Amino acid sequence: MSDLSNYRKSYEKSRLTENTVDENPMMQFRKWFYEVEELGGIEEVNAMTVATIGTDGFPKARIVLLKKYDENGFVFYTNYDSEKGKAIIANPHIGLSFFWPSMERQVIIKGIAEKTTEQMSDNYFASRPQGSKLGAVVSPQSHVIPSYDFLEQELHKLEKEFSDKEVQRPMHWGGFLIKPVSIEFWQGRPNRLHDRLRYTLQEDMDWKIERLAP
Repeated sequence: MSDLSNYRKSYEKSRLTENTVDENPMMQFRKWFYEVEELGGIEEVNAMTVATIGTDGFPKARIVLLKKYDENGFVFYTNYDSEKGKAIIANPHIGLSFFWPSMERQVIIKGIAEKTTEQMSDNYFASRPQGSKLGAVVSPQSHVIPSYDFLEQELHKLEKEFSDKEVQRPMHWGGFLIKPVSIEFWQGRPNRLHDRLRYTLQEDMDWKIERLAP
């Protein structure tokens, strides 16, 4: 067994206070995202963890890429027939989280997922590189396959088939919009007295801000 008890770090880079945060959590997210993008030195600032409850009753978390965010919520794209897609369709209550260690920050989101419009999914799919489009068509995501060679052979077939025509979005592939009901901003602080501010959506659609103990 590996003993990791001496893995420690002092968090001292910033503060998060009720007086300095935006009243709207999506605007606060935008501010943090921009700061990490500009100053954080992180390759994929839009990488986020998506946590679902599977159809087998087990939770599962995996990393995906955030492709859009606005006042409505957070959008990513996937195969609806994948394990992730089926889990979200069966239980749309999911969790998102961002970890930006260079800025000593986390964002933890609870939200309700719904499919994006077909037009939105079409538009995003059309913007993808040809290889990514073909990959979405050829891969039966999360299903058992005989070998990697199987994927390559199927891909070569599609490359020939679509060498001179546009790849259309498969109907089983598209976006999810996660509408947040709770967004927590976590800023690391010395002595493990971290700043945690949680926004909770109220019935009147305003956001309640509360400080949580670390």
